[in-house]
Amino acid sequence: MWLWATAHAVDDLYQGLVPAAVPYFVLDRHYDYVAASGLTLAATLGSSLPQPLLGVAVDRLRIGWLPALGVAVAGIAIGLSGLAHAYPLVWTLILLSGLGVAAFHPAAGRAARESAGDSAAAMSIFAAGGSVGFFLAPVLATPALIAMGVAATVLFIPPAILIAFVLLRGHRRRKARPAAVAHRAGADRWRPFLVLTGIEVLRSTVFFGINTFIELYWIRQLKAPRGLAGVALACFLVGGVAGTLLGGRIADRFGLVRTVQLGGALAIPTLAALRFTPGTLTPLVFAALAGAALNLPFSVLVKLGQDYLPTRPGTAAGVTLGLAVSVGGLLAPLLGLVAQAHGPQGVLAVLCLIPIPALALGTLLPEPPKPL
Repeated sequence: MWLWATAHAVDDLYQGLVPAAVPYFVLDRHYDYVAASGLTLAATLGSSLPQPLLGVAVDRLRIGWLPALGVAVAGIAIGLSGLAHAYPLVWTLILLSGLGVAAFHPAAGRAARESAGDSAAAMSIFAAGGSVGFFLAPVLATPALIAMGVAATVLFIPPAILIAFVLLRGHRRRKARPAAVAHRAGADRWRPFLVLTGIEVLRSTVFFGINTFIELYWIRQLKAPRGLAGVALACFLVGGVAGTLLGGRIADRFGLVRTVQLGGALAIPTLAALRFTPGTLTPLVFAALAGAALNLPFSVLVKLGQDYLPTRPGTAAGVTLGLAVSVGGLLAPLLGLVAQAHGPQGVLAVLCLIPIPALALGTLLPEPPKPL
């Protein structure tokens, strides 16, 4: 579990590096809000569209080397994006980085579930690795981006190469070991899985929206320095790490579906407080609380998706960890249009409303059958 959690952290570091770098493309390269949102769109196109096909391939072929290749491509491409100057080339490199992210998640999610068995808390360790990666992206990138500009992205290539090497070695060792995964009764249940996917899309829309615009909100609306804006994003993401780990423990005690519903209910007031609390320091608390509320159901949604599709754990992970998460970023250009008209504060106001339909969908989820 810890190997996969670490690999997940490195992989999602590159996904988190995109929103961390977007404000510096705006400030250093003079991109407008729509162009900046287009970079988020490139990352999410690459990481979302291939996910279902990759999940099917993982379930049928068990291509265990795929996570290593994926994380290597993700890191090298995003690292080179800051060196490129033409917008089409930057966009293409970020698209390739997204494709690398897409290659990682299905096989990694399947392997992590085999290690976690039926424990939501154990699965939350793997999921929290991704949240840690998102958190580390602004923490590590912001000082480098302030000092060097967007060219600092090249500094993040070495971790991709290192973890790819470790994963390849681990793949060779795992080939000799039998998989150990909890077996569940019944056939695949596509209807609740589609409802769950809708919840994840809505959750990720808010998550990507805040990731993309929270720094610009602090800089442009609250008139805070760049460093404090990076702290705001870091608070949101470290809250997400805590929420992911806490969600797994709550789910083991009170149930998977109740945890999903609780996350939706808590997201609404914390997002409203983040947007409407005055000052530059007090809203940092609500940034952390909003991150925790949004990520409370994250690992639970991953596990619940695999419980609904017991014969297709790779496909389920590809959707819940990849496609549904990334599709939220596809709405980034629309949020960019809102920002063009009403500023980043308008985006945060819109995002306060999105958890409402997610909470309604949560009432339609059944608890999965118990493992045999």
